[in-house]
Amino acid sequence: MIKLIIADDHQMFIDGIKSLLMNEKGIKVVGQALNGKEVITLLDKEPADIVLLDVNMPEMDGIEATKLIRQRFPTVKILMLTMYNNHEFVFGLMNAGASGYILKNTGRTELLDAIKSVNEGKTFYSKEVTETILQNFSKKPAEQRAEAAHLTEREKDVLKLIAQEYNTQEIAAELFISTNTVETHRKNLLSKLQAKNIAGLVKFAIQTGLVS
Repeated sequence: MIKLIIADDHQMFIDGIKSLLMNEKGIKVVGQALNGKEVITLLDKEPADIVLLDVNMPEMDGIEATKLIRQRFPTVKILMLTMYNNHEFVFGLMNAGASGYILKNTGRTELLDAIKSVNEGKTFYSKEVTETILQNFSKKPAEQRAEAAHLTEREKDVLKLIAQEYNTQEIAAELFISTNTVETHRKNLLSKLQAKNIAGLVKFAIQTGLVS
């Protein structure tokens, strides 16, 4: 049974979601809140698997609530349901720890898919939100796109040299660092970029324009 809390500053919207989910087997609405602070108070009393959270709420907005939920209730998944298809909100909530982001004009089927996917530990973004993410990402210059992967300047330096077929010793000599440091950067790059091997790192470097 998926235990769900709905948080939105419009009671009518909460009632509408509850109505949509009323007869859905395997999902139970265990609480509701009108702002971020109420969500935190409710989670202290009522265990839940997922919080269905609006972005724009009084007293504590969705981004701040998401950060606090991730800190205090790390097992609780957060699914944003909002009218804002804005890349700043999307990236802000992704960075804060939200597992999904769907729009309020979504249908019942997509809402159920999102709830079930997030509950399984997956991420879920509605089609419109995915398009917003891709459009914004494709417009960024290469260095900003590398920043989006949270690479440090030194990691970008190492990545460029890897893509240029420098070996560990050559990278160490070029950057005046130890071979152990080079290997540490290589491991961090593989982890951050979720690449399986050096070929994956080279592919990223080319796609982002770090090397031609």
